[in-house]
Amino acid sequence: MANSIPQEELPILENVINIRNRLTALKKDRGEYIKSSDVNTLYQQIVKQVTKLNDVRDDNSTSNRLDTLLADVFNLLSLFYLTIGKTKECPATYSQIASMRQILDHMNESAVYNESDLAPFHRRLGELRQIVQNDAQSGKHPEAMIKLLERQLNECESVLCNLQDSMAELSPELLPIHVKLVDIRRKLVALAAKETFSKAELKPLQEELRKIDSKRVDGKFLGPGGIVPASQAICSSLLEECFDIVQEIRAQEESKNVASSLRPIHDRLTQIRAELESLVLTHRWSLRETDLWNYSLSLQEIDKMRIDGKFVDSEGNRPEGQYVLLYLLRRCYGLIYRLLLSSEPVSEELMPIANKLSTVKKCLNEVLKYGGPFSPYDLYPYQLALHQIDSMRKDGKFVGVDGTIPEGQGIVMAHLNECHELLEMLKEAMDEGEDEDFDEDPGDLDDATEEE
Repeated sequence: MANSIPQEELPILENVINIRNRLTALKKDRGEYIKSSDVNTLYQQIVKQVTKLNDVRDDNSTSNRLDTLLADVFNLLSLFYLTIGKTKECPATYSQIASMRQILDHMNESAVYNESDLAPFHRRLGELRQIVQNDAQSGKHPEAMIKLLERQLNECESVLCNLQDSMAELSPELLPIHVKLVDIRRKLVALAAKETFSKAELKPLQEELRKIDSKRVDGKFLGPGGIVPASQAICSSLLEECFDIVQEIRAQEESKNVASSLRPIHDRLTQIRAELESLVLTHRWSLRETDLWNYSLSLQEIDKMRIDGKFVDSEGNRPEGQYVLLYLLRRCYGLIYRLLLSSEPVSEELMPIANKLSTVKKCLNEVLKYGGPFSPYDLYPYQLALHQIDSMRKDGKFVGVDGTIPEGQGIVMAHLNECHELLEMLKEAMDEGEDEDFDEDPGDLDDATEEE
């Protein structure tokens, strides 16, 4: 049996299951902040199991349940590293690489992307590789972890290169048409995912498709001089797919619903998307990166329900609404990736302080921007807020409840110093205003005396 676990790997499996259970319990505990020491202990334990696994396996070993479980554990552990603010250490990169891989796989499957879509992934992949290389050179993390991440990075880069190579097949003459079709398709699937929409939203997209279609002669796009550029199939298939989506949107408009057999999946994806979009807006105040774990699991479960890329009903049929579900699924993957990228190198414990300072700084900037007149009483709330934050430091550091120094000291101190500087600027502006008033008063009195 391909997925059976060899006898020598069973003890490792049991240990990994135990570690995962402890990580899950730690994730669910909202009563106190996550401690770096707890995360580091579990990290060392899982690395030890990976080292043991490498010792008992050879290059010809096949993947089994243990590999899937390890991937889950490293993904969750990576989210813990983001939560405690260690975003520049290699374990934190795992979840980002995994999320990127999911998006790239879907892009490869749909074949709907252009150069501008791939560029951010190239940049981020380079940044993540640099983090791993830095840790490899410093010896900060075990070799087993470095090898694992390098393998993940290489696989991700391979998919990205394949996508890039596919773009290279496009002839320069067809590139503008391809870019336009990709944009139209995205707008169409976004429209298809709406509960309600007006025909006025669909009509301009249909007209653009007809214009592009009218450029074909005998089903071919022609270049300068009437030549037939290469890569016709890419643009033609994309154009036909856009027309198919238009037909599906029209059919949906009549039925007003995704097929009833797909409705539970649609509702679940819609709920996940709404929650993730809410987190995008409020992540600085409400997101604990480990919260993304449950969303990732749910999306993976839904993704695995597809057969040959399509959702099927109990009878094996492919009901209407495929584009809508795929759009929602990919949208959710994209939102998770966006939230992972937005994670700041500040620990969960210091994040409330960082958020408070960010708010104070914005307020002070607004006051400075619009100017006075204002009195010491107007500045008192800001002085009090900064004094309260200052008083939380011990020997110049913000200390955690367990006596450790949480990640993000530099960022929080930079915010604090900037707030103090802004406050001093406002005080100086206030003093200058008082001096001007004082200088004007004697003159006013003299004028009044002369008039008398």
